[in-house]
Amino acid sequence: MTLSSTQLAVIGITLVLLISLRFVVLRTRIGTAMRALSFNPVAASLVGINNDRVISFTFALGSALAAAGGILYALNYPSIDPLMGTLPGLKAFVAAVLGGIGNISGAALGGLFLGIIETFVAGTGWSTYRDAIAFAVLILILLFRPARLLARLQAETV
Repeated sequence: MTLSSTQLAVIGITLVLLISLRFVVLRTRIGTAMRALSFNPVAASLVGINNDRVISFTFALGSALAAAGGILYALNYPSIDPLMGTLPGLKAFVAAVLGGIGNISGAALGGLFLGIIETFVAGTGWSTYRDAIAFAVLILILLFRPARLLARLQAETV
């Protein structure tokens, strides 16, 4: 296995961004407001949270992280194509579903899990199917482990 300095920088910056995002969402007032707004917008506004400001911050944060992700992707694959973000975007969705939507650590673990599977598949004779196998893993997880990787099945009381 060989890693270039660019790949190490991408891994390092990604870890810093993930830890920073987790800190913002779980340890700051705006993060608490984001979580409250996602859970119940009416109750959040009743306790004094400015929903429009929180939504604007969330979109700004998401846009900044998407820009950083695009730059990090472009460092490893320096070519321009109008559809260059389609496959990474779909795989990011698969990773988020694997780890659980709304769970930052789970999404990161889902992405790592997906990357390991794709790397092992690429090393076999099935390397042309590595993108399809990512979606097959998604289907298998949804069929056999619908609570995702880190969640537990809970009975919902109504």
